[in-house]
Amino acid sequence: MVNSQLPRVKENVSKNTFKIIGVGDMMLGTNYPSKSYLPPKGTDLLKDVRPYLLNADVTFGNLEGTVLNEEGHVKKCSDPSLCYAFRQPEYLIKNLKDAGFDLLSVANNHVGDFGEPGRKNTMKVLSEMGFAFSGIEARPWDTVTINNLKVGFCSFSPNRGTVKITDIANAKAIVENLNALTDVVIVSFHGGAEGASKTHVTKKTEYFYGENRGNVHLFSHAVIDAGADIVFGHGPHVTRTIELYKNRLICYSLGNFCTYGRFNLKGLSGVGPIVEVSIKKDGSFVEGNIISTKQIGKGIPLIDETDKALKEIKRLLASDFPNNNIEFEGSKFKMKK
Repeated sequence: MVNSQLPRVKENVSKNTFKIIGVGDMMLGTNYPSKSYLPPKGTDLLKDVRPYLLNADVTFGNLEGTVLNEEGHVKKCSDPSLCYAFRQPEYLIKNLKDAGFDLLSVANNHVGDFGEPGRKNTMKVLSEMGFAFSGIEARPWDTVTINNLKVGFCSFSPNRGTVKITDIANAKAIVENLNALTDVVIVSFHGGAEGASKTHVTKKTEYFYGENRGNVHLFSHAVIDAGADIVFGHGPHVTRTIELYKNRLICYSLGNFCTYGRFNLKGLSGVGPIVEVSIKKDGSFVEGNIISTKQIGKGIPLIDETDKALKEIKRLLASDFPNNNIEFEGSKFKMKK
């Protein structure tokens, strides 16, 4: 499918090395089923982490749910107090713009919470605010040009109305097309089983409540084989580890980052990394850095001085990829010599 969007230009500065930042799930507050799930008016949700997010050429996150004021009908739900449907008022999205986000994935299980009106308004608002976004059938991919770096961006999930993580042949075709058009291709996926016990990369197809959530290891390797340069994963709502494959970085789950009001933030669900990736213009990995965050209150991200997300990534790296080629020095990492 050909995308009719024209490339957006952020700046025009020649560089040899570029810094890309990725974070996980973001849901900034919902007025459904009650406005009590919204942050108080004037709350600066990203104040503490904004300096880190702005310190990059390209900043990515997964936007859970629709962008819609009070319109639309919720998906089938017999008990609104128990159903998780996210309707983020338009004014909240300014938080993401002010924090420097460039790329947003909308490929997830909540983009359809308010049907086609919700999807259309989400696309309208994100377009008007200048974000590059992808992941639903009407927008499988997007592009943006920043500092003379042409970035291709595509997103995948197992959910209805999104570009499927389970259709690897289609995913590879999209990446191959973007690879021919741009300098660097960034792939996002919402996949893998959910929950505090689902921290490991199993290298198998994962299921959650009977739904095929994809084989995220197989998918990530396949899209890199097709030309992807960075893979940012999310969906399990906990942090998973990282991998270097063909000198390209895979983050298997970036966990929860800014999820206000309706998310479980206990234990590992309340921490997540800001992953900084330095790459060359050909997409090859140079070095990385992990900044740990935690959410306080109903879901405001702060820097976590105890580095729980970093420690979890290191622990899982040793467990899931014991023969890995990653070398850590504090929070920074690079390929082993």
